[in-house]
Parts: sequence; C-alpha cells; structure tokens
Amino acid sequence: MVTAITKGVKVTVETEYQPEYSSPSQHHYVFTYRITIQNGSAHTIQLLRRKWYIHDANTSVRTVEGEGVVGQQPIMEPGEQHQYVSGCNLKSGIGKMYGSYEMEQIIDGARFHVSIPEFLMIFPYKLN
Repeated sequence: MVTAITKGVKVTVETEYQPEYSSPSQHHYVFTYRITIQNGSAHTIQLLRRKWYIHDANTSVRTVEGEGVVGQQPIMEPGEQHQYVSGCNLKSGIGKMYGSYEMEQIIDGARFHVSIPEFLMIFPYKLN
C-alpha cells in the first residue's frame, strides 16, 4: 500500500494480481488497484478528471486521461472519502503506475491537482 497527500487530500493505493484473468503464456497480466481518496481539507471538493502514466517493462509509457473515475465525478465533504477499484493489464508482468486527479473546490471553483502515488504491479512469480 502506498499513500500521498496533496493539499489535505490523501490518496492510498492497494494492488492485487488477478490470476483468473491473466494468461502468462500469452504475456497477459491483469492487476486491480483499489484507490481510497480521503478529503482532509477544509472544503468540499469534486474529482473532475484523472491522468495516469502506465509503465510496462516491455513497452513504452501509456498515458490515459479522462473525466472522473469509473464513470463517476464524486463530491467529498471534509472528512469524507471515496473508494473505487479499477484495473490494468501488462504484457511483461512488471510495471508501475502514477498520476494525478484534477479536483475543484465547490465553494469557489478553484481547481488543483492531487498526486496519485507511484505503485508497482509485479507478477508474483517474478519475485522468486
């Protein structure tokens, strides 16, 4: 588990390899990641956009960006949190992801970026 805090907003990431959706013989490795976003700021905020950088050991960097997360643009009051699960596939079985969320303070429309900490995705047998 990794964590980053930006302007009072805490982002925690947990990853898990998904063997039932993977096929190592075909160079297809699937990982899920659970993101918890906690609003420790004094303001109500809304997550507007995401931007990810995905590094696979065998390929170049992929950039993925778009509105919200898993079809939502959650609003979080001070002290509230939002959690979601998403996934990523790799060809090599070893990779990493990191990125940022674009947030907006509801009170005044001020926008700011929150860091998503870098996390690793490693096929368990590669560790032996």
